[in-house]
Amino acid sequence: MEIDEPEQATDSAAVTLEPPRIRRLDESVVNRIAAGEVIQRPASAVKELVENSLDAGATSISVVVKDGGLKLIQVSDNGHGIRYEDLPILCERHTTSKLSAYEDLQTIKSMGFRGEALASMTYVGHVTVTTITEGQLHGYRVSYRDGVMEHEPRPCAAVRGTQIMVENLFYNMIARRKTLQNSSDDYPKIIDLISRFAVQNISVSFSCRKHGANRADVHTVAACSRLDAIRTVYGVSVARDLMEITTSDDNPARSIFKMDGFISNANYVAKKTTMILFINDRLVECTALKRAIEVVYSATLPKASKPFIYMSISLPSEHVDVNIHPTKREVSLLNQESLVETIQTAVESKLMNSNTSRTFQTQAVNSSVYTSQTSHISAKKDPQNSAFSSGTKSQKVPVHKMVRTDARDPFGRLHAYWQDGPASQHEKKSDLASVRNAVRLRRNPKESADLTSIHELLSDIDSSVHSGLLDIVKNGTYVGLADEVFALLQHNTHLYLMNVVSVSKELMYQQAIRRFSHFNAIQLSEPAPLQELLMIALKEEDVESMDDENDDLKQKIAEMNTELLKQKAEMLDELFCIHIDQEGNLTRLPVILDQHTPDMDYVPEFLLSLGNDVDWENEKECFQTISAVLGNFYAIHPPVLPNPSGSGIQFYKKRREGSPTKDLGNALANPEDAGEDDVDHELLSEAETAWAQREWTIQHVLFPSMRLFLKPPKSMATNGTFVQVASLEKLYRIFERC
Repeated sequence: MEIDEPEQATDSAAVTLEPPRIRRLDESVVNRIAAGEVIQRPASAVKELVENSLDAGATSISVVVKDGGLKLIQVSDNGHGIRYEDLPILCERHTTSKLSAYEDLQTIKSMGFRGEALASMTYVGHVTVTTITEGQLHGYRVSYRDGVMEHEPRPCAAVRGTQIMVENLFYNMIARRKTLQNSSDDYPKIIDLISRFAVQNISVSFSCRKHGANRADVHTVAACSRLDAIRTVYGVSVARDLMEITTSDDNPARSIFKMDGFISNANYVAKKTTMILFINDRLVECTALKRAIEVVYSATLPKASKPFIYMSISLPSEHVDVNIHPTKREVSLLNQESLVETIQTAVESKLMNSNTSRTFQTQAVNSSVYTSQTSHISAKKDPQNSAFSSGTKSQKVPVHKMVRTDARDPFGRLHAYWQDGPASQHEKKSDLASVRNAVRLRRNPKESADLTSIHELLSDIDSSVHSGLLDIVKNGTYVGLADEVFALLQHNTHLYLMNVVSVSKELMYQQAIRRFSHFNAIQLSEPAPLQELLMIALKEEDVESMDDENDDLKQKIAEMNTELLKQKAEMLDELFCIHIDQEGNLTRLPVILDQHTPDMDYVPEFLLSLGNDVDWENEKECFQTISAVLGNFYAIHPPVLPNPSGSGIQFYKKRREGSPTKDLGNALANPEDAGEDDVDHELLSEAETAWAQREWTIQHVLFPSMRLFLKPPKSMATNGTFVQVASLEKLYRIFERC
């Protein structure tokens, strides 16, 4: 009996433990599982969308994020757009324009190729696509869910390119959404991602900000050098301690590749390794290469200090397998060990050669006054240098010469307190020269530079530069707007009022000359009839006239200018990207400054000036006057609606029934005549948006562009464009007398 009982139990277990049945998963489950692998977190979605924008040939990419990307991810670009007939299958799995056969993977150069990214986003979020292709009069907007369209594409107004919005990410993946909601590092991961793309793609301007924020956390301008891009994104303290490195290998027995980049020198100090690695323009990670370089630095840097590394590696497409990771974060390389060893040797050699001179920074602290003074001590064993360094005493910076700026501004951090030695001044000049050369090479290709008239106009700009104003523009700090026209600018211990309209007009004029015959285009959503717009401009010039004869005269002037512009349409389109069709409609305008669109309320005035103020006979005068007209049109004028802040709110008070109509002057003089409920909120909201957008453009577009491109003429020093309103030294004298 004691033996039989276990046998019965065993037999019973054998009967009940049958193999589980294999079932085919539902397609929606399969798609959601795949989506969870491709879109691991919000930064993964941003990476896929930005790579799609780069594949589309975009030169400007803007990213807006809300709640770390869970509520909203919006990526806008000015690429080639998406065809209308492709929209129905856009978000289906494995639909792509990048390849057609598996063998195409051997030579793939685009960043996307599987057709998984957009499909995956539709399974874990709500996706809306707005797009327009070149030549279309309007764009299309369509929403997707679970890989299919929710409705037919709807016509809408759109700017060139594509905008993709992903809302409520992971709304149907409760566990992952809760995990990400408890994490505070999603937005910093997105910022880090955009920063890496900005360093690699210097011909593309990037912008990344939180939803509702006026200030972008990442903002780069195209046409800068690689080092300038690193300086813009990661700061001056990083860029000044970098050195260029290049190496290559063309031996098929070992490896075939070419590498260029920047690595930090022995003076760089950081607590975390920053490695930006691109292989064939693809952002990837390579743990073996990172560890090999860290081994080299560990013998050079002080204890616990980590390096900054940027590398771009190019090798034959057939030597790279890009299809080994769902998010394309990793790639497999042929002869990887040899490649890593070659790069490690090059880094070690570069560090050893640079280690003969190291700079140490010390700070003198005064208990009564917070001052700082940087002294640079060279580690070269030179008796004369050593004697000079030991005999030099650190001098305290006078209080009235200390500069204080906004701590949130990257140009106002601690290094602004330090006095630059001759080497730093030389470095600044060389950096500025490199920026100028890079901009000139991009804005003035060889074929346009061959025109004598354009060369003369550029020489005129260079010869009339005011060196003092140039220093203020390049090194000044934006403080804020003083009124509708003037902005405050701080330079060293001086405060200046700057006429925004005049400065932006000059900047746009100079950019029009530099971009001559090489403009990008702004496509108007609807053709604008020249004759009607010219009549509007003429009537605005002569508002008080009610004479019918004057109307006939204006009609004749409008007809003559329309015919003139139609005759010059081919030249305007070819050289300035101002497209006028045979029917006399304006359909396209040039991009003078990236991320800046002119105020379309000034189009009638622009066309009238183009017809009346241009000298069509002389080539140089013609190009100069057209550029001046463009500069005036694209300048940052105050909006047509009055400023709603302060007393301007009275303009938006509604007229009471039965009361006589009041003009703006009466409304401002009698603010008590209208109550708070009488405000036209729709008009007020429009005005607030326009003025807020203008202020954002001044701070984030105009000022960064001024630093890069503007060469202020000497006339600006005397015509009131720049006015000094305060000097710290003079204020101290006043306080001392009190």
